[in-house]
Amino acid sequence: MNNKPSHAHPSALAITDYTYQLPDARIAKYPLTERDTSKLLVYKDGDISQKVFKDLSALLHPNDCLVFNDTRVIHARIHFQRQTGALIEVMCLEPVEPAEVSEAFIRKKSTVWRAMVGNGKRWKMGELLTRNITTETATYQLHVELQEREPDAYIVRFSWDADFTFAEVLDDAGILPLPPYLNRDTEQEDEERYQTVYAQADGSVAAPTAGLHFTKRVFDDLKERQVQSVFVTLHVGAGTFKPVKSDTMQDHEMHKERILVSVNAIEKMCAAADNNRIIAVGTTSLRTIESIYWFGVKLLAQYEMKEFFVGQWEPYELADKTVEVSAALDAVLEWMLKNGKSYLNGYTQVLIAPGYQIRMANALITNFHQPQSTLLLLVAALIGPDWKRVYNYALENNFRFLSFGDSSILFKNS
Repeated sequence: MNNKPSHAHPSALAITDYTYQLPDARIAKYPLTERDTSKLLVYKDGDISQKVFKDLSALLHPNDCLVFNDTRVIHARIHFQRQTGALIEVMCLEPVEPAEVSEAFIRKKSTVWRAMVGNGKRWKMGELLTRNITTETATYQLHVELQEREPDAYIVRFSWDADFTFAEVLDDAGILPLPPYLNRDTEQEDEERYQTVYAQADGSVAAPTAGLHFTKRVFDDLKERQVQSVFVTLHVGAGTFKPVKSDTMQDHEMHKERILVSVNAIEKMCAAADNNRIIAVGTTSLRTIESIYWFGVKLLAQYEMKEFFVGQWEPYELADKTVEVSAALDAVLEWMLKNGKSYLNGYTQVLIAPGYQIRMANALITNFHQPQSTLLLLVAALIGPDWKRVYNYALENNFRFLSFGDSSILFKNS
């Protein structure tokens, strides 16, 4: 069965063509007791079957390369109260001053962030909100001031009167954010279960949920099978839940997310990609490695690049400049060496939708996504119209959906 996507520009796509009926009862509100006992839908060569996630290694071959996103979800939601009694919720999105995530987390005394604000219309410009924080070792005050309103966000300045880093302040004052479609408060169990077991780099407001199924047992099996593991970082923003409200994709602005990838990781992927051996663990991992490829294409096309960035439509605009994966990655490595960079550090805004040809990965491990979402568009780009068969199978066979739901491994159609 050949569902290879066309190479048409996806701007004319109607999001209403990428929908299905998702009953609320099928949304997993809580995780399973054991991560790796979730169902695993297998799509390959047009055939659909199911297994258990802990048996993943049996589906892979020696020298296959799994690419994981090792981002860690932060306690991004912080509640404050105005003197009038009105509650204000500040949801940290990304640092502004300092702009580097790692630097912002070790900052002491103050930092400026871009944020989403609940009840923000009641918050006056320049108004300082204060909250008393009490821990086992200290009592201090955390302040937040509204500095600027943007079309889709707010710029706020945090300050605190204790010798703590902002990471410590968030741990003390913040709440782990759960996806809005779960419609429940964060519970103690979520502190562990809404993080992957390999999470390392603080910075996300949502988990890369395809990775939630992995356990030590699964990693041990993969190692025995001689399957390689490569770790990249994409800090997931709240934009991942941003609904597509426009009739066609040309009027939808894709969210921008920060990427951090080491030279070593790119070198490993270069070797694996040449033999179609890469499996992306999650949509964020796929967006990351595809963005690296297109950055290489831009470099080879003589774009003047001072920093890493791939725009929403650039892959489609550069379609006549495509090169072999190894050539693109070699160009990225050469650029990094020339500029003294041990890490590729920047942003991607790429939209992967039908019309896009996946370059880096042969397969994708992913959960089941919301109707009319950009994540569902990505799945459709990978396997074509068969996404409907996959989702119908999952619904008919009692798979659990969304962040805490079951998993799938989808092999790209040739």
